[in-house]
Amino acid sequence: MPAPGELVEAYEPPVRLSLPLEYQQDVFRELREEDALLVLARGLGLLRLVTNLLHSYDAAGNNLILLVGADDRENGWIGEALAEQAAVSGSPKCRGLKLVNTDLMSVGTREKLYTGGGIFSITSRILIVDFLSTLLDASKVTGMVVLHSERIGATSQEAFIVRMFRQKNKDGFLKAFSDQPEPFTAGYQPLTTTMRNLFLRKPVLYPRFHVTVAKSLEGKRKAEVIELEVPMTDAMRDIQNAVMECVEVSIAELRKGNTGLEMEDWTLDSALHRSFDTIVRRQLDPVWHRTSFRTKQIVRDLSLLRTILHSLLTFDAVSFNKYLDTVLAASSPPPGSTRQSQSPWLFLDAAHTLFDTAKRRVYTGRITESTTAPDKDGLNPVLEGMPKWDLLAEILEEVERDMYFNPQPQDESNGSILIMCGDQGTCRQLREFLQTMHVNDGGVPDGEADEGEGDVDEQRPSAKFMMRRKLRNYLQWKRDFARVSSNLFAENQKAINGTTSHGGGQGGRGRGPPNKRRRMRGGGNNATAQRTANGSVHVAGDKDMHIQALMHELAPAEMEDTAATKAIDIGADPLENMEDYYELYSMIDLVLIHPYDGDMDDHLLEEVKPRYVIMYDPDAAFIRRIEVYRSSHESRQVRVYFMYYGGSVEEQRYLSAVRREKDAFTKLIRERGNMALTFGHDAANLDPQESFLRTVNTRIAGGGRLGATAEPPRVVVDVREFRSTLPSILHGRNMQLVPCQLTVGDYIVTPEIAVERKSIKDLISSFSDGRLYNQAETMLQHYKSPMLLIEFDAQKAFTLEPFADLSNTIGTSSMVGNDLQSKLVLLCLAFPRLRIIWSSSPYQTAEIFLELKKKQEEPDPIRAVHIGLESGEDPEGRTFNQTPQDMLRAVPGVTTKALQRLILKYENVLEVANAGDDDLSALVGRENGRQIRGFFDRSVWDDGGGGE
Repeated sequence: MPAPGELVEAYEPPVRLSLPLEYQQDVFRELREEDALLVLARGLGLLRLVTNLLHSYDAAGNNLILLVGADDRENGWIGEALAEQAAVSGSPKCRGLKLVNTDLMSVGTREKLYTGGGIFSITSRILIVDFLSTLLDASKVTGMVVLHSERIGATSQEAFIVRMFRQKNKDGFLKAFSDQPEPFTAGYQPLTTTMRNLFLRKPVLYPRFHVTVAKSLEGKRKAEVIELEVPMTDAMRDIQNAVMECVEVSIAELRKGNTGLEMEDWTLDSALHRSFDTIVRRQLDPVWHRTSFRTKQIVRDLSLLRTILHSLLTFDAVSFNKYLDTVLAASSPPPGSTRQSQSPWLFLDAAHTLFDTAKRRVYTGRITESTTAPDKDGLNPVLEGMPKWDLLAEILEEVERDMYFNPQPQDESNGSILIMCGDQGTCRQLREFLQTMHVNDGGVPDGEADEGEGDVDEQRPSAKFMMRRKLRNYLQWKRDFARVSSNLFAENQKAINGTTSHGGGQGGRGRGPPNKRRRMRGGGNNATAQRTANGSVHVAGDKDMHIQALMHELAPAEMEDTAATKAIDIGADPLENMEDYYELYSMIDLVLIHPYDGDMDDHLLEEVKPRYVIMYDPDAAFIRRIEVYRSSHESRQVRVYFMYYGGSVEEQRYLSAVRREKDAFTKLIRERGNMALTFGHDAANLDPQESFLRTVNTRIAGGGRLGATAEPPRVVVDVREFRSTLPSILHGRNMQLVPCQLTVGDYIVTPEIAVERKSIKDLISSFSDGRLYNQAETMLQHYKSPMLLIEFDAQKAFTLEPFADLSNTIGTSSMVGNDLQSKLVLLCLAFPRLRIIWSSSPYQTAEIFLELKKKQEEPDPIRAVHIGLESGEDPEGRTFNQTPQDMLRAVPGVTTKALQRLILKYENVLEVANAGDDDLSALVGRENGRQIRGFFDRSVWDDGGGGE
């Protein structure tokens, strides 16, 4: 009979998984059995599978598992789900997810956490440093889970991590995940390449048309989807056709001006997707310095025209016209300018149609250039509403009738209504519409109006009240146009030349132009579109008296507007009447408006449990989430209203996205069938003698001596350099990397050679703030052979010309390029011993380092760390947060020595910003202190001096 202790020890509570569907269970079993790369269709619950896999290892206990590639939101999702599953399973060994980053944890804290085991989500840079410094022993890691494997390239940090893991740990598991199949189809054998970078041999593909997936989602519990095609108005169709014509002409111009490039994907269909910018820029990057300004302008214009198409279907008529005003102001040179560089599409007749039709959707009226009194009709508001608004009101009425006749549902759904939109701007628009659609023109809710007044049509939901208020705000906004319009053109020219990011400044999560709209909200004339002498579109300013007349017409409802706003609870204080009326909302009365949010939408459906879902904007991934949600819960009914504009770009983009995903999976399945196995060479099993002979240097010409060493070549690397790809390439060349917090230099190659690495952008900024001179001076003080490494991107031209536009100097590209070269000459004259190394790519840099290390001694990491420190300063105590340091480095007047004194004196950036002139001058010198104080005292408002 076993002892009581043995009984307790033998009992293990079962691990409960939340995988109710058959395809989820099949994927889980495949991943548990062997290492694999899972490529799953979007919307099929990738994070749920990851969480269940991690939970199965977490419940077993005594595991050290690393999660790589997860962002902050995914960490929150996975951590919450692991805690919930641990509570359901009741396993005492579950420890949950622990986040590791430098902002919260020191080296000692991380070491204790690793010793205790568990699941860790670690940023790539920290994990690389911990692996190299042996703070975390890779051989003791149970396994690794890699998310977003579509981003992993040969030189990426994740590939570096996996390589170090596999070199020291052959038995630990490795699982990789992705829900984006399209990146795996670009280039030559992309799936094979990714598998080789991840040291994996088996890909697991689960598209939506997979037999098991289709069987799981299309059974008896299939979701009820009602497809509603909404016709566009004639004005919207005219605008869309005009923009499409501009896009087509722009693509034709692009193809004509760049005949030597591969232009198979340069089509009208591809131009509607955000990835088109990346495709074109990737092909133009190697010849960007030879690319004409017209081509750069067209690349920028295509991104802008796609944004206009998106805005047409999401913005209301007033906001869309306002946005076009800013577009026109940004594309037109300021008055008096002799530089004719308007965008080519502005010269088309379609551009005239675009601006004219957009204005007529808001108001009509004849605008004259004379100063006489306006016509008696003046400017008349039109205020065309969005067709989807009326349909949304009808759907809500239908839902109310359905809930009235079926008040008690026979399922677990809450009865709430969930409205899903493309972005936050659309959510705000719909929220305002739903709150004001029953308010009449006088600002009084329909229910409070006299019953005898008005006909039936006036009692129907209407956006007239909301649109009139938007028009009033728009007319007031136009008065401030002159203050900012002169600066928009200059900003747009910088973006065209490549000063901004490659995405064309469209920013955000990708749906719509939130960043650009917000940045450019502030300028544009609005009137009948006319032509200037050179043929481009010119919009004459509306005469003040016309605007005053229209404002007067809209003014009577202004007083009622305020009262109505309070009545309909827009911006009202929810606690004002708390004592009189306070209760929780009933879920059956709840209408929730939410933007699409990727995998976070799964949480939303589980928490809200809606009975009605209205998809205001089409999204293929969310439809699949609904299918998974409905199939996973037998007792929850859900009805989906799927709205889209018929014959619109919205419909075309949706169908194209579905088709592209299907084609991507088809290519992956074909490649998997023809894929060759990759067998890696295990360096750990080499014969010691052979390993020794590989390091023999046989180049003994000129009386040299035969050199050999059993140790691999060693390079001391500053920990800040692990953001770049060079350390990964050096490690791939069998160099031993020693991460340290260096004060002088970025790479210590030998005891006498220190290398300061600069990319072109960093080089220009270093010249601007004088940082490079201080770095060169300190290297000369402590090293016999200091070197400045200027490293270019492997995908770009090996010349300074493409980067000339990165400088703030006003002038032509050649002038700026010569300015950069002259600064380099002055640097060499100031420091004759400083050597400059030009490298075309990180790969060439690795070859240069190998050449520099031949017949040289290995560097001492301890000595490298102490060089440059003040006497008595402890290197171990210099653990500062890097982000504030990077911010302070960009401040004028902050040199390397000044930065050290500032971070030792002040605790954060706020204290530096609030420091007085005397304090700063005493600390860093009078001139530096004056520059720092002037920077923080500078106003964020542009005084408009560029237009004077």
